[in-house]
Amino acid sequence: MSALPSAASAWSGVVVPGGVTVEPLDGGLGVIPGLRAAAGAVGVRDSAHRDPAAPDVGILDVGRPVPAAIVTTTNQVKAAPCLIGVEHVASGPIRAVIVNSGNANACTGAQGLADARAMTSAVADALGVEDAAVVPMSTGVIGVPLPVERIVDGVPGIVAELTDGPDAAAALARAMMTTDTRPKQSAFRLTSGASGVRVAGVAKGAGMIEPAMATMLSVLVTDALLDAEEARELLVDVVERTFNRISVDSCGSTNDTVLLLATGTAGVVASEMVAAGLEIVAADLAHRIVEDGEGVTRIANLRVTGAPDVATARGLGRAVAASALFRTALHGSDPNWGRVLAAMGASEVAFDPSRVTVAFGPVVVCRDGGATPYDHDAAVTVLREPEVAIAIDLGLGDATASTLVADLSAGYVQVNAEYTT
Repeated sequence: MSALPSAASAWSGVVVPGGVTVEPLDGGLGVIPGLRAAAGAVGVRDSAHRDPAAPDVGILDVGRPVPAAIVTTTNQVKAAPCLIGVEHVASGPIRAVIVNSGNANACTGAQGLADARAMTSAVADALGVEDAAVVPMSTGVIGVPLPVERIVDGVPGIVAELTDGPDAAAALARAMMTTDTRPKQSAFRLTSGASGVRVAGVAKGAGMIEPAMATMLSVLVTDALLDAEEARELLVDVVERTFNRISVDSCGSTNDTVLLLATGTAGVVASEMVAAGLEIVAADLAHRIVEDGEGVTRIANLRVTGAPDVATARGLGRAVAASALFRTALHGSDPNWGRVLAAMGASEVAFDPSRVTVAFGPVVVCRDGGATPYDHDAAVTVLREPEVAIAIDLGLGDATASTLVADLSAGYVQVNAEYTT
């Protein structure tokens, strides 16, 4: 197994096949041959948490329709662009993506569906393709009508600016931002002998991050040759181990979308290598989302081991991640391990409390479900680090699952108390 370049891409436990070299690349989606992107400010919103003159609509053009796969929110309240995106991917290959920030186009009824279709139609007309070859994405305030005419009017100008390279990819990443403080891009090359594959991605997300298809938008692109079914199987598996295992506030969104596009210019590549590349990029982007979470001052890599199966490990990790008491203790560097067990016990996931061991970094604070002598100051020191390793051993089996968890600070409350004001 090859070593990964950073902990940010290794936290999910991704396994790199033997003999495969992993290399980080600069430029985000700009490293994939044939991709073009552009962004513009069309006035989707009248106010924002950042400069309202910043770009709020971005377009990605693959150059030709290619196989695609999509995963969207598990929320029962699904935004119009999620519904249209699923419909378009199911109908065939995808040529382009249009994304707007500042307005979620969620809870907008029949008009919202019409507006999402209008976005895709405007791009399709400008590129000379069918409407169904374009996927829409939206992010921002829920329940506000989308000023779709501004987007439609702005599309021709943005399409005229489409270009390749890192600068264009960066413009797209900025256009996707809402309360994000920085754009999120990732790209890696994996090689084995004469075979190689590039995988790159862009994402946005900072709040409403819940590990059940996290609150975010992301486009992943690989130059591997895949058909739609292969892409779907790879994407579902990767999302489960990455974007589904992050939490900033345990609040599920209406707009979550991850789209995978496969351009095929690298030809057929071993599926294990493609899967590893996708997971490395997705894990890196997921880490960036939690790290940039609203009001976040530190994050925890919560690793549940010794479980009878992955579902148990994931379920108990999710229970701890959802605990406001645990996350405030994390914020205050308080080694209050009782909050870990209490959160697990309040879940519906079965385990044996008398077999649980908890450690903050190298400091074991709980053994066999009860108190054990430990160095309190050493535990506090561990919890003051920007990223904290917390291990929970259930003592019941060999399965493991990791969850990235953000602390809960006054900064988070301030951002969300004033989100629309």
